[in-house]
Amino acid sequence: MVIEYSLFVGNMNLMANIIINFLVAFLFGNILLGLHRKIMARIQLRPGPPVIQHLLHSLKFFFKETAFPKTAAIPFYISITFLLCSIWIIAIIVGPITHGSLILIFAIYAVYKIVEHNMGSSSGSPYGKLSCVRAVFSAAAELPLFAVIAVIFFKTGTLNIGELIAYQSVHGPLILSLPLVAIVFFVLLLSKSPYSPFAITKGKDVVSGYQTEHFGLLRGFVMLSESISWYVLLWIFLTVFFGQISLLWYIIGMVAITAITALINAITPILNPNHSIMTQVSIAIVGIGSSLLLLAV
Repeated sequence: MVIEYSLFVGNMNLMANIIINFLVAFLFGNILLGLHRKIMARIQLRPGPPVIQHLLHSLKFFFKETAFPKTAAIPFYISITFLLCSIWIIAIIVGPITHGSLILIFAIYAVYKIVEHNMGSSSGSPYGKLSCVRAVFSAAAELPLFAVIAVIFFKTGTLNIGELIAYQSVHGPLILSLPLVAIVFFVLLLSKSPYSPFAITKGKDVVSGYQTEHFGLLRGFVMLSESISWYVLLWIFLTVFFGQISLLWYIIGMVAITAITALINAITPILNPNHSIMTQVSIAIVGIGSSLLLLAV
């Protein structure tokens, strides 16, 4: 009975932890994306919407009518949207809650790219289909950027986030010993930020890309997944390269990275697919190659 009660309490605590982290990721992720849009507007000499506008949009879509395109494969069209959201909820569990392995985070990100590809084709929209093709190209560029975790393993001997935190408490932040790796990972963050020069799947020439034909409740879940993914990726960057930091420094770090990406995106046009891929792959090759050479010396 004692064992069963302990398991029950443990499961309840885990569930409460998941719910709390989910709400924090959703709310703070939306605020950060709203701040990103506001900073971009100010740099471009526009007033811009309120910082909470992205949050209001996310909530608004949950109460709007959901329409389904005639060209959509309805079961696939609906399920792929919920799968997109589920992926990042799992990422919260693996990352901020359990401090799991970066290998699992990499696998989650790889599955996310597959889902992003299939979301574009599920609606039957020509814009979605073009975005679907570009998602394959973007995966070819973004996954090598995420491959910097191999360099982190060669440096520390582990890919467990908890062990990486312990390593940095003894040897100092990895951003000091692996600055090129941090830059490569930052480029990955930049590629996932709104209006990024690498955002080929959602360029204006394809309207909203794979999101073009998603309305109402489904669009709400898409925006929910965007806010959570931005929060999770920022958390991973700060934790992996700075170690265990306080809540205040997490907030400062996330706001700073959001502001920097907003500045870059405000003054940089979206690259065409070929240039986008070649730029990201080149950065990955130079950053990873140089870091491995420095470790070997």
